Amino acid sequence: MNFDFSDEQKSLKEELRKYLAKACPSAEVRKSLEGEQPYSKAVWKGLADMGVLGAGLPEEFGGAGGGYLEVCIVAEELGRALAPVPFSSSILLAAEFLMQAGSEEQKAKYLPKLASGELIGTFAHVEANGPVTPGKINVTGGATLSGTKIPVPDGMIADIAIVSARDGGAGERGISLFIVDLNGKGVTREPVTTIDPTRPQAKIIFNGAAAEKLGGQGDGWALIETVFDRAAVLTAFEQIGGADKALEMARDYALDRMAFGRPIGSFQAIKHMLADMYVSATLARSNAYYAAWALSTGSSELAETAAAARVSATKAFQHCAKNNTQVHGGMGFTWAFDCHLFYKRANILAVNLGSLTQWEDKLIDRLRKSNKAA
Repeated sequence: MNFDFSDEQKSLKEELRKYLAKACPSAEVRKSLEGEQPYSKAVWKGLADMGVLGAGLPEEFGGAGGGYLEVCIVAEELGRALAPVPFSSSILLAAEFLMQAGSEEQKAKYLPKLASGELIGTFAHVEANGPVTPGKINVTGGATLSGTKIPVPDGMIADIAIVSARDGGAGERGISLFIVDLNGKGVTREPVTTIDPTRPQAKIIFNGAAAEKLGGQGDGWALIETVFDRAAVLTAFEQIGGADKALEMARDYALDRMAFGRPIGSFQAIKHMLADMYVSATLARSNAYYAAWALSTGSSELAETAAAARVSATKAFQHCAKNNTQVHGGMGFTWAFDCHLFYKRANILAVNLGSLTQWEDKLIDRLRKSNKAA
């Protein structure tokens, strides 16, 4: 594989970084952290005005006509800035489900509004602790939905949700997907407290809520696996963006902070810590690039590369966020410093698509299948 982003894609990266540096400093992130706003409407509008929200969507549905590589770039820059916006829920999940399974009418109805930021979407899937399996989905579907989903990312601010529900017999073939208007009748929402208030979660109770089927009956589980692989690649870019920024923060502090008459970065213990962070972030980037290549080319290697990217990027972001705090010493644990912002985001992203252990198991299983096929 010989992969890199094009000059146009790199230009998008540069312009988006400039915009976020101005529009989304840590003070803007802290407004969501401290409860002043559920998400940054100003940043969300700015991204919509730039055409960023629809970067990977077809022009016929209000997008910019790009592809997955453009979305990778957007996700990475939003990760660097810790942007408090529902991009992953609305674009990486809801819009992707519509692209994969929506009818032409459904795509025309929802995708332009998601691309413009007029609508915010999410995916309501989890109902209980532990890995989600078909047997753990108890929400029942049809013309209406009934049951509870918890936690739902960005569930308090979303306008529509793609919901997994039981619509038939047992097992995977008993699961279908539905589109639900979260502002309609039969829907109750309650906030859920998590480690990262800048990525709010909700409990959503459906009580006879009107539902619109997405895809065929019994196709839901297969669609979830397909979309989660794609979302894993794109989320990996968000994670490596955060990991790189945490590494930069630690490096800059180590060069500026003086102890015993010299920068703390000259001490061997700090050097080793920064080197470990760099190796972790670089390994994650390598895996994410390979997965981006597989995703953008439709390669048969997508399943294993997506899992590898997810595993390495999750570990890298958590490692860099934790060690960034350590490099900052006692000050790194205070509210005034931004280290905890990265630590919170690293840990919420680690579970949004399923736990690290689940993805490690997927990677092992997929590599075994790939080796057998070879």
